[in-house]
Amino acid sequence: MSESVPTTSTASTPAGKKAKPWQRLLPFLITAACFAYLYTRLRGAAAAEGNGLLAYLLRSFENVSWSHWLALVIPYCFLYLLIDSLVVWAVINWFNAKIRYTDILPIRASAYILSLVNEQVSKGAIALYLNRRDGVPGWEIGSSMLFLMFCEYYSLMLWASIGVLLRWNHIQDVFHVIPWIALGSVIFFVFFHLFFSGKIGPGIALRDRQIFRAFRLAKVWQYGAVIAMRAPLMISGVIVYTLALRLFGGTVGFGEMLGYLPVIFFGAAMPGPMHSVAILFWVLLFPDRPGQMTAFGFVMHNFFIFFNAGVGLLFLRRASREMFG
Repeated sequence: MSESVPTTSTASTPAGKKAKPWQRLLPFLITAACFAYLYTRLRGAAAAEGNGLLAYLLRSFENVSWSHWLALVIPYCFLYLLIDSLVVWAVINWFNAKIRYTDILPIRASAYILSLVNEQVSKGAIALYLNRRDGVPGWEIGSSMLFLMFCEYYSLMLWASIGVLLRWNHIQDVFHVIPWIALGSVIFFVFFHLFFSGKIGPGIALRDRQIFRAFRLAKVWQYGAVIAMRAPLMISGVIVYTLALRLFGGTVGFGEMLGYLPVIFFGAAMPGPMHSVAILFWVLLFPDRPGQMTAFGFVMHNFFIFFNAGVGLLFLRRASREMFG
């Protein structure tokens, strides 16, 4: 099945639909649950050392070289923006409309402001932008964003499996299930792609829904290309997070971090302010150092989202002008 790429049609965008009350509350409920658990763990650890909670947490920051830390994370934030924009640009050019990279960069950067609450909401802003700017139907862009999220899952699963296999005898046993999940995901992908390419299940109406348009158009190499384009982010992330953790007193090696970081990034993709699930995952992965891991996770993830949102403010005026005229 083949489809043309329209450039001038109009349609309502999913970003314009009003969220249900439970959808608006869910991110904050998840955040509240995460911080309630962290508070319980931290209070217990502080009491065991005979310290107050605040004093216990402040000790994790005492010996950090902040100049070295900033020299690690700021270049990583800019690299993330450039490569993330490249991936979005490629997918939109494949499935929606021909657009320049320099036109995608401002809205991708501006959308990071919405990522303060939910990364997926920021993708909805990209759909709204292209709907208003280029007349691309919102559901078609939404389909491309869904394709991106699908590929991000497989990218994280691939890297998590590599990390676990490299550190099989040195990583926590709970992570040994990851390669099996990855194998199941590969089997699912085979049938998924055969279905949306029309090779199996002919006549099933689900395949023809607008939201699955990108999957009907996608070739196997395009899935692989998105994963390959995102690879520098994972490799650089492993290096940056490993070196940054050492500044906080951690001793994790690069191979071990390769097994941990994709799981952390799964948590970062969950809805909720301040990447609360990702911060919780650091404590779950290193239960013997709850104060250090809470401080590290809080600083790393929140600096990342706030710095990127700050960069997005630099592009917001242009993005708003092109979106609202």
